[in-house]
Amino acid sequence: MTEISSATIADVARLAGVSSATVSRVINRNYPVAAATRERVESAITELGYVANAHARALAGTTNRTVGIIINDLVDPFYAYISRGVERESTALGRLCMVCCTQGGPEQELALIDLLHEQRADAVILVGGAYEDRAYAAQVSRRARALHASGSTLVLCGRPSLGDDVPTKVVEYDNEGGAFSVTDYLINQGHRRILFLGGPAMLSTTIARVAGHRRALELRGLPYERELVRNGPLSRRFGYEGIRAALADGLDFTAVFAANDTVAAGVMQAFEQAGISVPGDISVAGYDDVPIAQELRPRLTTVRIPLEEMGRQAVRLALGSPDEDDYLAPVQTTARVGTTIVIRESVAPPR
Repeated sequence: MTEISSATIADVARLAGVSSATVSRVINRNYPVAAATRERVESAITELGYVANAHARALAGTTNRTVGIIINDLVDPFYAYISRGVERESTALGRLCMVCCTQGGPEQELALIDLLHEQRADAVILVGGAYEDRAYAAQVSRRARALHASGSTLVLCGRPSLGDDVPTKVVEYDNEGGAFSVTDYLINQGHRRILFLGGPAMLSTTIARVAGHRRALELRGLPYERELVRNGPLSRRFGYEGIRAALADGLDFTAVFAANDTVAAGVMQAFEQAGISVPGDISVAGYDDVPIAQELRPRLTTVRIPLEEMGRQAVRLALGSPDEDDYLAPVQTTARVGTTIVIRESVAPPR
């Protein structure tokens, strides 16, 4: 039987040279702690294996039959539909689904992984793009290993793998391929200058969509012009303000590829206020195919991601299916879902 460390919060405090209350604040993220102090406490936790061993002691009894999902914002339809898939599949497998929101904070994401670890979740599912930051990736990798050592699983849903040496499961979609398809469709309609309104520049989702967009342009012999690529939050306000700025700058373009449907909604609002017809004067395309895409007028041409299925796949990867033979079935670590372009009325040939 594996020996379990008896490290306590007092041991962590002693090693880090702080009070037990400070250790608690670092773990629970419920009070500001200086960065240097937080680093000392986290190093002590790692050295003593405090979080992992607290989990292991709980596992000596039983798990709490919970699947945790960490998302940015519950009201964002991208996250909401994936969450619904996670909840439905978790319920089907006899688990309770616990939804946690970060509101865009990477530190909060790490804190929530730790919290779900302490709560003995059978699986922790991280949803959405990740920022290209090696230090942050290292933090997530460390937590993935701690979860794995405790019998749990970290699932990356809609974000890149952390590498073959990190014990995670990955649910991915053809992000770059979807961007390629919608850009190629706009080019086939006759558009040569396409304004791309993307998300944050260092977000993995943005990087993949820019890559697909650029590949389509280059395949058709069109230049990739940096002035036609603008980055910002994946929000309706960014779409609205991005178009107002482009019009004020006198930017020449005949179509807009918005990084998601919410951005596209802001784009179309700005065009309406400016007296510019869609698709008569300018064509607009989006990404995700969430309900707003069909509610806009004209209805939005976009890229469909099977969001709910991604959530279901994440749970299946982590927990397996009820009828799966553990001895005979190969261990699946990655699931990939396709994207398809949905053609509606917001795109037409340029005048």
